[in-house]
Amino acid sequence: MMVHMSEFASVLRSWRDRVRPEEVGLPAGPGRRTPGLRREELAALAGVSVDYVVRLEQGRAENPSAQLLGALATALRLTVAERDHLFRVAGAAPPSRGIVPRHVTPGVQRIVDRLGDVPLAVFTATHDIVLWNDLWAAVNGDPEQYSGIERNLVWRHFMHGHDGVAWDDAHQEDFSSDLAADLRAAVGRYPADRDLAELVARLRRGSSEFERRWDTGRIAEHRASRKTVHTPVGPIEIDCDVLSVPGGDLRIVVYTVVPGTEDAAKLDLLRVTGLQQFTSAPS
Repeated sequence: MMVHMSEFASVLRSWRDRVRPEEVGLPAGPGRRTPGLRREELAALAGVSVDYVVRLEQGRAENPSAQLLGALATALRLTVAERDHLFRVAGAAPPSRGIVPRHVTPGVQRIVDRLGDVPLAVFTATHDIVLWNDLWAAVNGDPEQYSGIERNLVWRHFMHGHDGVAWDDAHQEDFSSDLAADLRAAVGRYPADRDLAELVARLRRGSSEFERRWDTGRIAEHRASRKTVHTPVGPIEIDCDVLSVPGGDLRIVVYTVVPGTEDAAKLDLLRVTGLQQFTSAPS
């Protein structure tokens, strides 16, 4: 195990050094001794203490959790092969193919970084939100205020409703049915995922609307829709498209508006106001 943790420490230091601050939304700033991330910056991105990062890089921290390893992989923008190596040298099994993929690849990270002029978010195959840009948060409310199951779109839709989003009855029925059908398809692809099984069980117990749709046995994927979202700058009619990420089973959800319209002007205003007033925006 000590040999493995020595390799873990080595690659962790190397991968931290190669990530430029501007790649993760941090100012480069003067006076840096290395071009990569500082330890405190990696700690903040991964949600751990600086002391723990120090112990990891010195090979003194054993048995890091799978959750932490996943957070480090995302913060360091590792490829799937690099992530799996990080897991193995930490003495942990890499994520199984029977488990819902959550790893955001560097390419997907760059898409989110570069497309800051449209609201955009990345979801897993079970509709857990894993990454988003500031404009998404300004339109929909900041996902940071939620954790655990509350970050799951299907859970929030069936258990909390969709205040702030206007659909006609037909679209409401189609959207709800598509979410349940998409979740059923995920169960078939990831039979070993306990969190997914628990999500479905809780939804079936807690929502008669979800149970009704689940009982149809329908399999489908939600791809596109049009809706009106009520934001701090007023209602905006938005086209919602879902793009698939090959190999990772992630979905990139992109909002766009018709150029030159009042909706486009409101979205421009949200880009300026950012997250300042979105406490009244829909969740």
